[in-house]
Amino acid sequence: MEFEPVIGLEVHAQLLTQSKIFCGCTTRFGNPPNTNTCPVCLGMPGVLPVLNRKAVEYAIKVGLAVGCEIRGRSLFARKNYFYPDLPKGYQISMYDQPLCVGGGITIETRKDRKRIGLTRIHLEEDAGKLIHQEGADDRTLVDLNRAGVPLIEIVSEPDIASPSEAHTYLTMLRSILLYLGVCDGNMEEGSLRCDANVSVRPAGEKQFGTKVELKNLNSFRFIQKALEYEINRQAEVLQGGGKVVQESRLYDPDSDTTDLMRGKEEAHDYRYFPEPDLLPLIVDQKWIEEIRAGLPELPLERRDRLVAQYGIPAYDADVLTTTRELADYYEAAAKASGNPKGASNWVMGEVLRKLKEEKAEITACPVSPDRLAGLMGLIEAGTISGSLAKEVFEEMWATRHAAPDIVKARGLTQISDEPELLAIIDQVMAANPGPLAQYRAGKSATLGFFMGQVMKATQGKGNPTVIQKLLGEKLKGS
Repeated sequence: MEFEPVIGLEVHAQLLTQSKIFCGCTTRFGNPPNTNTCPVCLGMPGVLPVLNRKAVEYAIKVGLAVGCEIRGRSLFARKNYFYPDLPKGYQISMYDQPLCVGGGITIETRKDRKRIGLTRIHLEEDAGKLIHQEGADDRTLVDLNRAGVPLIEIVSEPDIASPSEAHTYLTMLRSILLYLGVCDGNMEEGSLRCDANVSVRPAGEKQFGTKVELKNLNSFRFIQKALEYEINRQAEVLQGGGKVVQESRLYDPDSDTTDLMRGKEEAHDYRYFPEPDLLPLIVDQKWIEEIRAGLPELPLERRDRLVAQYGIPAYDADVLTTTRELADYYEAAAKASGNPKGASNWVMGEVLRKLKEEKAEITACPVSPDRLAGLMGLIEAGTISGSLAKEVFEEMWATRHAAPDIVKARGLTQISDEPELLAIIDQVMAANPGPLAQYRAGKSATLGFFMGQVMKATQGKGNPTVIQKLLGEKLKGS
């Protein structure tokens, strides 16, 4: 029997506010353990939470960007469970009256575009972090710096049909959050975390199977691999006549397997009830419209515009719109150079290669779009060759100097003078009688050898187009 998966994702995104959701403590990552704390986020008796307005604004901004209905009235609730990293013994979250409902995220599949529906987006506070030490004592330490950091939880409908679709959905969601400037998307620091609900059912059947929750997945690659393993595991259980048990499981990247974490909790296990220390959240329509007016162009919209406006391939536009800053850089280079496809090639090639080498973002690029356009202009004018341009680019990156200054200082101007090149071609032909005889005998591939020798003799400064023309004429007449 053939089975098909049904997948829904719950993504927690840390909001880029300067302070926590219910107190004034900093959200700065990397401070010494347990220093970003106060009586409120430590859950001391008698303290009262005060809601962070910026966190609400960011949540609304995400909701509007993905087409949610923004509710004028929503309610915080207490989600009760005991963990060592949850100081109060409950989490302030939203339950049956969330801030944002509905909406969806459109993704590109291999065949076409698909809309993944959203159930809700709601605000909540984060818990702390447990640090498990291996050694003689096997101790577990608690860092409460993260406790009270504002999160939004983005819950999808079970519309995702494969692990690769899940990966694509998460990539698009992360891009949207980055474009909006509400989350840094750093999975290594825990700014973006994902739980997955997955079940399998006989292909074509409408009824859902028993779902299993995969917890604390901290990279897109691990999410995809965990889903692939879990889908195969559940299918094997059903093929063998067994029943899938509803539970929470953890993914182990070392063994590429999922292991039982605990039995799956239901809503009633958390004993939700309205948070008595917070009034209902009332959001007026005027504020919603002000936030809507400030929304930027989103990744998919920008991708489509780049294809239409600049005539670049869809693949290029996909890469160039990964972040808002990268798309801005490309557009500036395309406009300054007047060569959109050439700018795309340089940004996707040399610029991204150097950034990857240095593990840096486009905002740290030392070559400005205008200077990249200047380098492209030298190639178009025939001043330098494409291969020399890559050398010049390396020096631009290292020195922050402009391309014309580097070309002038190093004497790299391309040689296009025909008499000068003909003299070099004559020398090369005289020095290589063997390959010349081969060419005369009909081995036309020898032309490439002579091209290489002439370029070598000009130290890479010969104009390849002129050299190829002159070589062809010279060899035919030899």
